[in-house]
Amino acid sequence: MSNKPSLSIIIPVYNEGENVFELYNELSGNLLQLNKTYEIIFIDDGSTDNTFEEIKKIKDERVKIVQFQRNCGKAAALSCGFKKAEGDMVITMDGDLQDDPKEIPRFLEKLNEYDMVSGWKFERHDPISKTLPSKFFNKLTRFLTGVNINDFNCGYKAYRNYVVKNISVYGEFHRYIPALAHWKGYTVGEIKVEHHPRIHGKSKYGIERLLKGFLDLITVTFLMMYKKRPLHVFGGIGFTFGLSGTVICMYLLSLWIMGTTIGDRPLLMLGILFMVIGVQFISLGLIGELITNDRNNDDYIIKYDSYELDTNY
Repeated sequence: MSNKPSLSIIIPVYNEGENVFELYNELSGNLLQLNKTYEIIFIDDGSTDNTFEEIKKIKDERVKIVQFQRNCGKAAALSCGFKKAEGDMVITMDGDLQDDPKEIPRFLEKLNEYDMVSGWKFERHDPISKTLPSKFFNKLTRFLTGVNINDFNCGYKAYRNYVVKNISVYGEFHRYIPALAHWKGYTVGEIKVEHHPRIHGKSKYGIERLLKGFLDLITVTFLMMYKKRPLHVFGGIGFTFGLSGTVICMYLLSLWIMGTTIGDRPLLMLGILFMVIGVQFISLGLIGELITNDRNNDDYIIKYDSYELDTNY
């Protein structure tokens, strides 16, 4: 691109062939009214339908396409989009036509107050199998992370560019981006957004996302609290076990001094076991302190990248 855009729109898509062209028409019509330079980045997450072909039919130099070799998940798609985004402001939205492009000006206005703004699907048009678990996880996540927003899982979000360049998203962490941003010290706001019923295609998320989401919530909470000090959590557990084992063994030692046989007592085995477990946990914490936290979490393979084609001209 010859000129750097002021706004980047990132849209992860997976088997949304019926939606992408209509989404582009709605999106471009609204973006033209903003009087801003922009780019639209479609991340095709290994679609098996005609999604990629439909995006390629769009004749607009502001539309960029990245196609993954296989389906890697929304977090990987967002991570790739974050790296590609050049705009000072970044919008992420889903490709299923449920997010209304008319909300973009409100997001951009709110970015004057916050580093990141998350959407809140206040009136959500999804089946109860999605809305009920989502309410539970939102309350649990709000409690554990201390981030006071109502809808962590909403894909409609706005960021300052420096936010997306400084957070690492992998696994199922896309649900907890507000928590990751908050942990980095960025301010996080929220606005209510209009949510439309799905017209074409079907949802890509099943019941298995509940377990993945819960496990990643534990991971995020752990990283937020102990990533820079793993010895604090493992050492605390190890100290508790080690102290308990020491107390037990000291008690048995006093009995032995007084002439009581202790070699056949199960309590002796328990005391030794607790001491060994304590040493293991403390050792694990020390090893964690030695391991670097700077690692590349990308697990996707790019099959097609229009950015690479641009550089060949």
